[in-house]
Amino acid sequence: MARILAISLNPALDLAIRLPQLALGRVNRTESTHLEAAGKGVNVARVLVALGHDVTVSGFLGAANDGVFVRAFADLGVEDACRRVAGETRINAKVAEHDGRVTDINGPGLAVDAGALEALRDDLDARAGDPSRRPDAVVIAGSLPPGVEATDLVALVTRLGERGIPVWVDTSGPALTAAIDAGPTAVKPNEQELADWAGESLDGEAPRLQAVRRLHAAGVAEALISAGRDGVLWASRRGEWLALPPTVAVTSTVGAGDTLVAGMLHGVLSGHPPEQVLRFATALSAEAVRHVGVGDPHADDFNDLQRQTRVQRLDDGERHAGGVHA
Repeated sequence: MARILAISLNPALDLAIRLPQLALGRVNRTESTHLEAAGKGVNVARVLVALGHDVTVSGFLGAANDGVFVRAFADLGVEDACRRVAGETRINAKVAEHDGRVTDINGPGLAVDAGALEALRDDLDARAGDPSRRPDAVVIAGSLPPGVEATDLVALVTRLGERGIPVWVDTSGPALTAAIDAGPTAVKPNEQELADWAGESLDGEAPRLQAVRRLHAAGVAEALISAGRDGVLWASRRGEWLALPPTVAVTSTVGAGDTLVAGMLHGVLSGHPPEQVLRFATALSAEAVRHVGVGDPHADDFNDLQRQTRVQRLDDGERHAGGVHA
């Protein structure tokens, strides 16, 4: 399997809270709570490890409360290459209700100084130049912490790209716009994030497809958009594809996008046919929303979820009767 570096510039300790319904301004009784090492890059790493890849996690952790991460990385069997900075890693609360609504309460993150950022760049340079550690791909996922600007993200993407390493980026806002301009291998915005970049509403499959085409034309080799129940659109040299997920009971959408990124990267690096790549990643993302956490490729019914995922190529002339392929 592949050697993959997952960079989480702004990780978090996720406090997952499950309750029937959130009552604002009142005392709420939880059904369950769980504190877990998280952040989008860490979530991506979890899925990639489950798929058999050799994963290293990098980024920044607070030296004062890194114990949960140390234990999590050891349990996962990933290399811990995170830079420690003064202070505590943020704690994000994820409040999940029975109707599927999830309320995120996220902190800004640790302040990262220029010295820590330069140390991270030096480590990336060293890895890129060492055949025994050089990654087959890098995933940069999540928001930017205080002290790290969009221009810094551009520099990371450019630096890695110049060394011939594929870079997959999953972020939002100005960081996403800047990253796209840097020409990463792949980006995976959701519908609203892509709409913000495109500067127009993406209500419907046609405008979403046009936006994904624009993204691909802008130099993104693997252009993706996740639109929840409306599916996943993918434009690349392999064509333009749409996958519609199976119908599942939604418990939490936290981790579904990270799962999709990991599943797509897994399929692309494995050289699987595009229909198989997209079917697998979409089904795995659907598996993730059934519970708190990332998707489980070893779920007992995962093969059924893949069979229920419908995939269609959109750029092969007119659509065939019967629509998507089951």
